[in-house]
Amino acid sequence: MTDLSCKLLIIGAGPGGYVCAIRAGQLGIDTIVVDAGKPGGTCLNVGCIPSKAMIHAADEFHKIAHVNDGPLGISASAPSIDLAQTVAWKDGIVQRLNTGVSALMKKAKARFVTGQARFLDGKTVEVTNGDEVQQIRAEYVVIATGSAPVELPFLPFGGPILSSTEALDLTEVPETLAVVGGGYIGLELGTVFAKLGSKVTVVEAENRILSLYDKALTKPVAKRLEDLGVTVMAGTKAQGYSDGALQTDQGDVVAEKVLVTVGRRPRTAGIGIEELALTQDGPFVKIDSFCQTSMRGIYAIGDVTGEPMLAHRAMAQGEMVAEHIAGHAVEWDKCAIPAVCFTDPEVVTCGALPGEIDGTKSSEFPFMANGRAMTTERDDGFVRVVYREEDHAVVGFQAVGAGISELSAAFSLAIEMGACLEDIAATIHAHPTQSEGLQEACLKALGHALHI
Repeated sequence: MTDLSCKLLIIGAGPGGYVCAIRAGQLGIDTIVVDAGKPGGTCLNVGCIPSKAMIHAADEFHKIAHVNDGPLGISASAPSIDLAQTVAWKDGIVQRLNTGVSALMKKAKARFVTGQARFLDGKTVEVTNGDEVQQIRAEYVVIATGSAPVELPFLPFGGPILSSTEALDLTEVPETLAVVGGGYIGLELGTVFAKLGSKVTVVEAENRILSLYDKALTKPVAKRLEDLGVTVMAGTKAQGYSDGALQTDQGDVVAEKVLVTVGRRPRTAGIGIEELALTQDGPFVKIDSFCQTSMRGIYAIGDVTGEPMLAHRAMAQGEMVAEHIAGHAVEWDKCAIPAVCFTDPEVVTCGALPGEIDGTKSSEFPFMANGRAMTTERDDGFVRVVYREEDHAVVGFQAVGAGISELSAAFSLAIEMGACLEDIAATIHAHPTQSEGLQEACLKALGHALHI
């Protein structure tokens, strides 16, 4: 196969890589993207998109299954689910988005090359696809290879031991499921199977679930898991699997399947970055404020650069890198990246936490005082605003509630635009909506909340 050359070579077609390619193409930069898999990376193919599809399906099933227990006067016979059909529907969505991403890159005149990339030097990459090998030489290279699930040596993936990838492809609902890891991935998928009828047990080594979030945010999630019949074994360490049971230091847990979600690692093995001697930040590639690595002309974006491992962070970095290569005056600033746990209820954080910045205070408004939340039978949770006391500048938001992820844009926009409490409090919010909780939290901080 003929060797290629370009101005910009992107290794990885995940959210960061393909967005970088599209923006670079828009700016007239000759771009090639290399990936051994389908465009979209982990997020589109085996992560964000398929998991949200399964969360939606599980929510719909659970609503019907328990509608007779509610106050609405609705009755229905017990539902059934053909999980294979559900998975096929999920896969159809992924395929449509794959096609869409490919079309967008083609529209931007970015070339896509299928294969496994490996650095030969700082400007040359060898791409292997089966028996075909070719070299691509570029002026600039972006490493956007993403991350992969962490595998425990005593719970290797295979058979009944699942990563999130295999869990999303199950075609039958397991009677019993043990989830090792009480972070957002484990709880999202554990909740899916609990709603579909599995007896789910979450085993978490820390003393509580979602340990990176404060207890006030995670309390409604823990209560909902209890209501769904999920057993949470906090402060418990998994040790192995044998004879249909997960072994822990607190006793065995009967489990037809075991889902291991103890974190993700950067996917850098096999691409030859060790040949470049790039400066590392632990297991991650160290970058500066322009996403440049320690070698001139080589950038890194997304999960390979560390936390927060979020698709929208990778997208923003990819866009910025393309503009930086085009000569624009841009720089990476991560102060307003929203993070969402699509648990039930959902959890959102954006910006500073209470007490993280000196001279700040916080104010909360509970959804139990919100009319829209009450009429949807989900008044659990609250909205919190963090602000500087001296000038009322808003520096952070946290929230927990059903569907609260849709407020994340308002949170990041307020911080990005430099809003103060008075700006949000004076903005007319539609009634009845959950978004009124945002306004009310700011009104409360100013000393004149209207509905609490």
